Amino acid sequence: MEQSIFTIKENIALNTNVFRMTLEGAAAKGHKPGQFVNLQLDGCYLRRPISVCDSTDTTLTIMYKVVGSGTEILSKMQAGEKADVLTHLGNGFDVSADCAAPLLIGGGIGCPPLYKLAKELIGAGKKPRVLLGFNDPSEIILEDDFKALGLDVTVVTKGFVTQADIFVNGDFDYIYTCGPIPMLKAIYNGSNVSGQYSFEERMGCGFGACMGCSCKTKYGNKRICKDGPVLVKEEIIW
Repeated sequence: MEQSIFTIKENIALNTNVFRMTLEGAAAKGHKPGQFVNLQLDGCYLRRPISVCDSTDTTLTIMYKVVGSGTEILSKMQAGEKADVLTHLGNGFDVSADCAAPLLIGGGIGCPPLYKLAKELIGAGKKPRVLLGFNDPSEIILEDDFKALGLDVTVVTKGFVTQADIFVNGDFDYIYTCGPIPMLKAIYNGSNVSGQYSFEERMGCGFGACMGCSCKTKYGNKRICKDGPVLVKEEIIW
């Protein structure tokens, strides 16, 4: 964990309530896919944990959905403003997992951390396929970004991702996924391959202080913000 001051380069709306923010600062370097940052916001007692969508040595890109007062404040911040950020938080995805044909499954605002993961999997010589689920076509994000990486992308806006042909009949041998808890559980129950599941939706304070994200695993209780947010399938207890 590192505390640093970043400069906002852009903060733009992608649709009605999802925004993309790019932050510039030296502490951007070295983020792993699936990790998150914690932003201090004026007027808010607790920082806001938000997953990293992409990063370079000098920039961080995050995407967030406006769902309360904190993210509403975040959406009003302008390019050039400073942001107090805790970086390199959480245990992210492991791209070295033994697999040849991984499937990336994202649901709603759980899709962004899979973008950096896809880039790193490609860098490791793997070509994942991507399955994205949204409640409505107006909510679709990152479809074109994944396609620009040369990946096959399936988008579902009716029904469930577990009903998509690529999930039912696809030839995949591993799953990386992030999204709403009901979606993660359906993927867990509907697949017979191993995988890594990001439970970032459960996070509260992002510090491990509130214990609101604590969950039971086969290896004892774990705090999602400290020991996760990514857990392997074999340790999950529903």
